[in-house]
Amino acid sequence: MSGVEKLEPVDEDWQKALAVVAHPDDLEFGSAAAIARWTRQGKDVVYCMLTSGEAGIDGVAPDECGPLREAEQIESARIVGVSAVEFLGQPDGTIEYGVALRRVITSVIRRHRPEIVITNNFRDTWDGDVLLNQADHINTGRATLDAVRDAANRWIFPDAGERWNGVRQVWAAGSPNSRHAADTTDTFDLGLESLRAHKAYLEGLNRPDFDPAEFLEAVSRPTGTRLGTPYATPFEVFTP
Repeated sequence: MSGVEKLEPVDEDWQKALAVVAHPDDLEFGSAAAIARWTRQGKDVVYCMLTSGEAGIDGVAPDECGPLREAEQIESARIVGVSAVEFLGQPDGTIEYGVALRRVITSVIRRHRPEIVITNNFRDTWDGDVLLNQADHINTGRATLDAVRDAANRWIFPDAGERWNGVRQVWAAGSPNSRHAADTTDTFDLGLESLRAHKAYLEGLNRPDFDPAEFLEAVSRPTGTRLGTPYATPFEVFTP
């Protein structure tokens, strides 16, 4: 591993996490196998999707697509041991960073009172170079990081629930700046099954050559090598 930066294991001394991401399927493209690991440990994980992914399938109108994708996400979550899934009705494809979005996420954090908050990569790229990230991911991640601080301040959004300053860390999954990871060797197959549960979405990609197993292995194997395990999921860790 000469020249390759090793990754540190994420802290697993916690009981409750809240995952705040932009779309149904965002967690399944890497994080779901880690979540399956934690639910197996008896931890409580709640999913919060800002949108219903209604603009995510080119051949399906939004009013039909949204309920379809919600149903797929609920089943996908069930596979990895998550029973609580919320959809907050933000507009798919046009999520705007700002005070209004921070307030929405602050309310969710105060209501669920997690120790760990998981969100999507909000860096401009996925690879630190040329593979561009999407605006919904960027705005969601940045707003979530800010909302964790907002939730801890009783004078910010005082009508959005009782303050919660118990978030110990925020983890941005798949960030090119990741220095931590979770071992997903024993739960990789569950993560793969949860991705495959997004059947309509994957078919709607119009990429007949897309192989979910091949995709997840391509992400998980190199990360595992850096962690010292067969498979792993990378996280950029922030301490509020």
